[in-house]
Amino acid sequence: MTNSALFDLAFYLAAPFWALLILAPGRRVTDRIAASALPLVPVIAVYLALALPVFPQLWAAVSRPDLARFQELLALGGGAGAIWAQVIAWDLFLGQWMYREARALGIHPLVMGPLLVLTVLLSPIGVLAFIGIRAGVRARARRLPSRGEPSLAPR
Repeated sequence: MTNSALFDLAFYLAAPFWALLILAPGRRVTDRIAASALPLVPVIAVYLALALPVFPQLWAAVSRPDLARFQELLALGGGAGAIWAQVIAWDLFLGQWMYREARALGIHPLVMGPLLVLTVLLSPIGVLAFIGIRAGVRARARRLPSRGEPSLAPR
């Protein structure tokens, strides 16, 4: 399989799990997927297929971080693909965590859906926004634990 095909495959392997997290919140299958590390395994396999052939350059880039080394790594098809697959796996891991946290805190799926989409596209921004919302929900729960105020949970 070519580096280009593996690059594409990394996303296509993760996309169904993202679709469940975003479009089918609260379903038993979604909750099980969000609690499992198994969705990460195929993406990590793609990572390994891309990373192993360029391992010396990858190791040089990560063990002694330097912009020039990363540019050299990214110039290699397998290097860029490996970094992409790593990002895809990490983003999915973050998305699963965000989903579980949101369910535990009662954050409504209509709030989480856009945050998860943002996380797929620009994970640092999506995660930062989620951390802010999570802190607000936790603070509100500490201030008003017994008032029976409506939550952000789905009805």
